[in-house]
Amino acid sequence: MPALNKLKAFHFAGVAVASQKEWPKADETSLNAEKEKAREFTDNYGGRIFDSYNSIVQSDDIDALYLPLPPSLHYMWAKEVLKAGKHVLLEKPATTFYENTDELIELAQKNNLALHENYMFAFHAQLSAINDIIQSKEIGDVRLYRISFGFPRRAANDFRYNKALGGGALLDAGGYTIKYASMLLGKTAKIVYAQSQFTDEFEVDIAGSAALVNDYGVSAQIAFGMDNSYKCDLEVWGSKGSLFAGRVLTAPADFTPQAEIKVENETHTRSLPADDAFKKSILHFMQCIENKSSRTNNYKTIIKQAQLVEDFKVNANLK
Repeated sequence: MPALNKLKAFHFAGVAVASQKEWPKADETSLNAEKEKAREFTDNYGGRIFDSYNSIVQSDDIDALYLPLPPSLHYMWAKEVLKAGKHVLLEKPATTFYENTDELIELAQKNNLALHENYMFAFHAQLSAINDIIQSKEIGDVRLYRISFGFPRRAANDFRYNKALGGGALLDAGGYTIKYASMLLGKTAKIVYAQSQFTDEFEVDIAGSAALVNDYGVSAQIAFGMDNSYKCDLEVWGSKGSLFAGRVLTAPADFTPQAEIKVENETHTRSLPADDAFKKSILHFMQCIENKSSRTNNYKTIIKQAQLVEDFKVNANLK
């Protein structure tokens, strides 16, 4: 919302709460708590409260919707939004299954609608700066990328640990690492190894790792988890030196990230650009709304990510 408020491209109309019919397992206390959260939200950001998801989907006042629901609900509600002729900004992952993502893309394409998966880190200027360092050959030819993203365990009732809600480390933290590895390796990136880890406490995967390679023989090792000490790192190992950067996936607005570059026996720290990745992701969504070519390219980006996640599942025998 802070990013949206900086833009004139969209007008914030309101927020919806689920009705009893849309959330049949909720009791009166839970429904009232959601309404109170919605009131606090509109007190801070304006707009009005829609008394059901369906009412906001069908509203003539709405041109586009943001869906930040738990992953297992993305497909059902995004499909309804697209059928209603509205553009969709989907929180990641787009859906929990490749087939569902593919169906949403087909529906969006048929109706000339934008569908955008909100991996906002991909728009941060620090990634371009890191690419420039790599392309300059300052650390030589790339021999290996390593990307790590994990965080300490959250509350037991967090949706990330609930299989029915689309929880699991792969769909949450792992998607980030796969996405960035794919960006670094290019269009020919493919998963050649994957492994998931479990505990006795949850039905979902709690951590995982994988290796990706491209047609040029460059590889990326990824690791992720949601019962880990915090890491959000990129390491690039080159023939002449190495680069290390933290906060590559979660840099907040106006935070100045840094890269540590080591060549031979000399190490120095270089500031990378500050940026507002949320704002730029929203702007990209607007570009997809306004431009057919941008929409088409974005469909390809989304389905590539869905295919890689699906390939991880197959390699790791993750069901």
